[in-house]
Amino acid sequence: MNTQKNVCTTFIETPLGTMLAAAGERGLCMLEYTDYKLLDLELKQLSAAFKVPLTPCEHPLFDALRQQLQAYFAGDRRDFDLPIDLVGTEFQKQVWRSLLQIPYGQTTTYARQAALVGKPSAMRAVANANGRNKISIILPCHRIIGADGSLTGYGGGLWRKQKLLDLEKTNIYSTFARENQIL
Repeated sequence: MNTQKNVCTTFIETPLGTMLAAAGERGLCMLEYTDYKLLDLELKQLSAAFKVPLTPCEHPLFDALRQQLQAYFAGDRRDFDLPIDLVGTEFQKQVWRSLLQIPYGQTTTYARQAALVGKPSAMRAVANANGRNKISIILPCHRIIGADGSLTGYGGGLWRKQKLLDLEKTNIYSTFARENQIL
C-alpha cells in the first residue's frame, strides 16, 4: 500500500445510525457504523496500511458521500459513484468488487457469490471476506443471505441488514408502481 499524506475521517448521520467515514487521496476507504464491534481494529488496519494516523478532517468526498447516502435512504439513488480505495488482500478486493454486481433490491447467497468470483468451492472464504468489508452500504454486503434465505452475519447488525433490504425492496415496488400508474 502506498503511503498517503493524510486519511481524513468524519461522522455521518444516517437513518440507521451514525457512521464513520474515512477517505484518502485515492478515495473512500471506510464507511462503518460507529457501534460496529470491530471498528477500532479496522481503524488500526487502515492507519497501518496507509502508514499515517487517521485524522478528523474534511475531505472533498465527504459532501458527495453525505448527499448520495441521503438520496439512497430517500429511495432516490440505487448506485453510488464515489471513488473507493479498497484496503485488503487481492482476493478480498475481488469479493468486494463482486458485491457491486448484485442488483439493487435483490439478494444472493455466498455460494452464488463464490461462483461469481470464479471460486465456487470458496464459500467460507467469500463469507470471511464479506465480513471484512470496510465500506458498508456502498459495497452492498447486506444483499448476501444464507442459502435457505435467512439473514446471516452483518457487521452493522441483522436489524440494519433487514432495514436496508426492506428499504430497497420497498423502493423497487414504489418505482414500478409509479411507472405503471398503479398508485
